[in-house]
Amino acid sequence: MKIIVTGGAGFIGSNFIFYLRKKYPDYRIVCIDKLTYAGNLHTLKGILNSENFRFVKADICDRKAVDPLFAEERPDIVVNFAAESHVDRSIENPEIFLQTNIIGTAVLMDACREYGIKRFHQVSTDEVYGDLPLDRPDLFFTERTPPHTSSPYSSSKASADLLALAYHRTYQLPVTISRCSNNYGPYQFPEKLIPLMIVNALNDKPLPVYGEGINVRDWLYVEDHCKAIDMIIHNGKDGEVYNVGGHNEMRNMDIVKLICKELGKPESLIEHVTDRKGHDMRYAIDPAKIHAELGWLPDTKFENGIKTTINWYINNKNWWESILNGAYRNY
Repeated sequence: MKIIVTGGAGFIGSNFIFYLRKKYPDYRIVCIDKLTYAGNLHTLKGILNSENFRFVKADICDRKAVDPLFAEERPDIVVNFAAESHVDRSIENPEIFLQTNIIGTAVLMDACREYGIKRFHQVSTDEVYGDLPLDRPDLFFTERTPPHTSSPYSSSKASADLLALAYHRTYQLPVTISRCSNNYGPYQFPEKLIPLMIVNALNDKPLPVYGEGINVRDWLYVEDHCKAIDMIIHNGKDGEVYNVGGHNEMRNMDIVKLICKELGKPESLIEHVTDRKGHDMRYAIDPAKIHAELGWLPDTKFENGIKTTINWYINNKNWWESILNGAYRNY
């Protein structure tokens, strides 16, 4: 089996590559990554020269780079993690998100049509559904929840999802889509909530929390997400969407306080900042479909996953310190 993983030098993509190599050592994995600010080749340093692994620096929007690679490798499966994903950055500069997340997805699917694949898997987000009210804990996102986006980021991901489903219907491209809740775990770029708070707390810096910090997210440990994608690409049904949620709803403020407690840092480090524009209040996924059809359930409870994550950042300071000082860009 030969799998192309796009965005494989990023957070979830790199974890997925490590997961595949451990479970399927005979698979050939080709990683495509543009190495933008969030792509860190240092993350993959241990496998760059390994058998059955190839790294290619390329932009998924560049047909002149993508097409020859597909012609050479002839992949069986393509898993598309490559995306601009930070909401705040999408508010500042929407165009980059539209280019990478929509056009890039189209370029990949055109190559899949040209050279034939068994599966194109689009990694999406629960943010395409918008948000849920805080006073309705009985409500959850299902695969039938209509898209109702709040940011340029989520709009670009919803657009890519719709395009993928259109390619399935129009061209019979074997497409699957997963929409996951907020991931956390090793190798996450320290602009996201959990790694940002861990790194800042370790350095005794302020912990910036949007508004009152009452926004609720459903947290999914990254390895559980990797297991879900593994099940989908091997056994999922063409043209289907699968929600992947952690059943771990937490308020942002409670997570920050938990990190302070685990690190022995004072809550006085917490600093309330101006709320994000169009800030979604609550995300909550119902993963009943993927459980019923593929047997997936998350294995990691948040109280265990967050401790594992904190310990990883404590024990891997060289990784995130190279990001803070910019040295990772020179790897």
